[in-house]
Amino acid sequence: MVTNMRKLGISVYPNHSSIQDIKDYIELAANYNFSRIFTCLLSVEGDKEQIVADFKEVIAYAKQFDMEVIADVSPKVFGELEIDYTDLTFFKDIGADGIRLDMGFTGNEEAIMTFNPQDLAIELNISSGTKYLENILAYQADKSKLLGCHNFYPHRYTGLNYEHFIQTSKQYKDQGIRTAAFVNSKNASIGPWPLDEGLCTLEMHRDLPIAVQAKHLWATEVIDDVIIANSFASEEELKELSQIDPYRITMKCELVENIPEIEKKIVLEEFHFNRGDVSDYVIRSTQSRVKYKGHEFEPFHTKNMEIGDILIETSLYAHYAGELQLTKLPMENSGKTNVVGSIVAEERLLLDYIKPWQKFKFESIN
Repeated sequence: MVTNMRKLGISVYPNHSSIQDIKDYIELAANYNFSRIFTCLLSVEGDKEQIVADFKEVIAYAKQFDMEVIADVSPKVFGELEIDYTDLTFFKDIGADGIRLDMGFTGNEEAIMTFNPQDLAIELNISSGTKYLENILAYQADKSKLLGCHNFYPHRYTGLNYEHFIQTSKQYKDQGIRTAAFVNSKNASIGPWPLDEGLCTLEMHRDLPIAVQAKHLWATEVIDDVIIANSFASEEELKELSQIDPYRITMKCELVENIPEIEKKIVLEEFHFNRGDVSDYVIRSTQSRVKYKGHEFEPFHTKNMEIGDILIETSLYAHYAGELQLTKLPMENSGKTNVVGSIVAEERLLLDYIKPWQKFKFESIN
């Protein structure tokens, strides 16, 4: 039985939305196999008793769908709610499964928190980098209670740089700590702050379709869980995310209109993986040339190749006939290679993540 499954999550903000709207969203997300909830106690202002009651009600409802709930907190919130880091009973009482420390303490406090008798997970802010995790582990924390989660950034152009994202995420993955990052719904506008320019971890994701953001995070292999940062995402977005295979790179493609049935079947139905002896120019999936040996693959669309094109070799290439390739660099066509489709533009960034022996598949948009 696989227990370390990659998860999908949503975010809810009880102090910015009606409780009923949040409950409806939780139920909808649960129907699409979302199993994590991020919520925020950083921006709590007003009647504290009512705020606590709202959080309790929301979390209790999420528990009906077996959803894990992590609450974002900071040392300031600990002070405002008169909580001591050595006693996390408050968070257990409101039903949370863990707390995320948006801003940390000195390291020893976090280590002590991992031994909390309430059995709460302690989620750390990955995005800050530095030696934060190393420092906490030096204080002999219980690593099994630690999680890592990136920030999200509501201000355009302030999202994480990609290299920093990879570097900081690897610090956690190298320690075997579960990681999470945020994606941005184009249909949602509610977050913890009034600013609404999208909510995502990586700046490069801000204007991408939500499914591409999620595919990219999983393709990096440094993120386990993908959480929609803003609410409320549309049902269409929830459904699309739920249909992604987090373990196999899946690319949307547009096939040429006159593609023969066998070539279409090769693209959409055969099991594809990149050969181990990789090329600079193409990703090669060669099992189809074995399966369809003897079939006559005739030339019908032999234009020059561009990045992201899907190719199937014709019988003019002898024993290569029927081999599927993906173009990584522009190439001149000899007249012996059929261009049978292409990866949609916004998903071509996934080509860089197809490593030797990497499994991948296609979904046609036409």
